[in-house]
Amino acid sequence: MSQRIKKAVFPAGGLGTRFLPATKVIPKEMLALVDKPIIQYGVEEAIHSGIEHIIIITGRGKGAMEDHFDHSFELDTTLERRGKHELLAVSKQVASLARISYVRQKEPLGLGHAVLCAKDLVGNEPFAVILPDDVIDAEVPCLKQMMDVFEEKGGSVIATQTVEGPAISAYGVLAGETDPSNPRLFNTTGMVEKPKYEEAPSKQAIIGRYILTPRVMGLLEETKPGAGGEIQLTDAIRALLKEEKIYGYNFAGRRYDAGDKFGMLEATVEFALKREEFGERFRQYLKGLRL
Repeated sequence: MSQRIKKAVFPAGGLGTRFLPATKVIPKEMLALVDKPIIQYGVEEAIHSGIEHIIIITGRGKGAMEDHFDHSFELDTTLERRGKHELLAVSKQVASLARISYVRQKEPLGLGHAVLCAKDLVGNEPFAVILPDDVIDAEVPCLKQMMDVFEEKGGSVIATQTVEGPAISAYGVLAGETDPSNPRLFNTTGMVEKPKYEEAPSKQAIIGRYILTPRVMGLLEETKPGAGGEIQLTDAIRALLKEEKIYGYNFAGRRYDAGDKFGMLEATVEFALKREEFGERFRQYLKGLRL
C-alpha cells in the first residue's frame, strides 16, 4: 500500500522578472488574482487535497509571503475595534490555513535545486510539488486527483494537459502511451524539454504539479547543473524513470499560467466572473465594452 502524501513543496524563490516593475518589491507569488495572492490558490488546493504540511522555498525579498500566512495582530485588532467581523474572519482564516514551514534558497539555482532545499523537511516519504504560477480551477482539486492515482498505482505522478499544435514547443512533453484502463493516465517512457512541434513525442504537456517518491531527492543531489548553472527537476525525473514507474495524469480542470501577463489577465477575468458578489455586474460591464 502506498504512503499517504502529507507534504507539499512550493518553489517560490524566483525573481519574477516577467512582472517587472511590480515584482521589484513585491514577490510574484503575492500578486493578487482578484483578491487573493497567486500562491494562496495553490496552498488552498493542497489543503483541500488533504495535505498537512506546506513547505515554501523562499528567496531574498520574499518576506511578504511569510507575513501573509501569519497572524497580523495590528490588523486583526483594528478590524475588531471597528466591528469589521467578516473581514476579521478572512484575516484569521488565512493565518490558520495550514502548518507552513519556510526554507531559504540562497541562490536561484533552478527548480531542481529549490525542491532539493526541502530534503530535510520532506524526509523519507513521497511528497507533492506545486508551482504557484500554475493556478488550476477544478471541481476536484488537481492535486487530489493525482493523489488518488498515486494511492492506486504507487509511482510518481506528473500533471499534464493536452496541447495541440505548435504551442507544445513551450512545454516539457511526456513520451509514452495512454493507459488502456484509464484515458487520463499516461504510461511514461521519457520526457523532452520544449521540443520542436514536429519532434514532440506526444501532446501531453507537463503542468506544474508533481507527486514524487523520496528517491528523487538523492537523484537531485547527483544531478549536475545544466544551462545557466541550474539543477533541473526534469533531469532528476528522467533518472528516476530508469528506476521506477512514472505516470502522467491529464487532470480534469482548467489551468491558467499566472506567471505570464496574458495568463494572469485570463485568470482574473474568469475568476471574477465566478464571484457571487459581483460576477453578474462584471459580466454586464464586459458586455458593454466596445471591442
